[in-house]
Amino acid sequence: MAFVYYHAKASEGSGKPFPRGGRTTLGVNAEADLLFLGPAYTFSEPVFGAQAAVSLIAPVGRSKVSVDATLTGPRGRSFSGGTDDALSGSGDVYVQGSLKWNHGSHNFMVYSMGNLPVGAYDPDRLVNLGLGHAALDVGGGYTFFDRENEFTAVAGITYNWENTDTRYQNGIDAHLDWSASHFFTDETHLGLVGYFYHQMTGDSGSGATQGDFKSKVTAVGPQLGHFFKVGKQTWYANLKGYYEFDSKKRAEGWNTWLALVIPLPE
Repeated sequence: MAFVYYHAKASEGSGKPFPRGGRTTLGVNAEADLLFLGPAYTFSEPVFGAQAAVSLIAPVGRSKVSVDATLTGPRGRSFSGGTDDALSGSGDVYVQGSLKWNHGSHNFMVYSMGNLPVGAYDPDRLVNLGLGHAALDVGGGYTFFDRENEFTAVAGITYNWENTDTRYQNGIDAHLDWSASHFFTDETHLGLVGYFYHQMTGDSGSGATQGDFKSKVTAVGPQLGHFFKVGKQTWYANLKGYYEFDSKKRAEGWNTWLALVIPLPE
């Protein structure tokens, strides 16, 4: 069972229009505090020679947004002036499956993850915890680990279905997440993390009034991980933060993740 606390703060330039939900807005400032619950099950028998696992991930929490101006409303109405919105509730449920192979210090993984769009969503709101549409992410990764040094890179591609409320379909994006750390003791490691996000195809649909709106962003930051005993079990805690930069047509800011992973009895 994984418990992950996520805090994010980001802003969008006041001089550039951004689509948000069913609106076109200027000058968006957003903040979120979410708790992700992630039960996982690992199968005892190998699948294609790999360790197979499935997991569910569901967030609950609060998000708030303020905008300097709303140019176009969700149903074509025009607005002006600043406004804000906040929402507490639950987000979409994500289902993930993975296969992992180990060859000494070399580890390989493939995964797929899709969402069930059941989270709190309303096209008339500025802030939502659900996507409002289905999405599918697939990819693979590699980890080098020799008990002293760790390096991981995971690449994936995400396909988004159309949001039928706003008639907006996000384009296909590619992302690369990486991690590098050194174990200073058998239990504690310290290092860096980062990600690259790049949208490969443009947004589409009658709601895409800003054109293809292809976006990108890069992020980097520190991480600290620690294994510790609770009774006879080994628990794991990890703290990492990302500073975002080099963004294009995307919010830019920072986010922090605090994770606690607990083994469950069979």
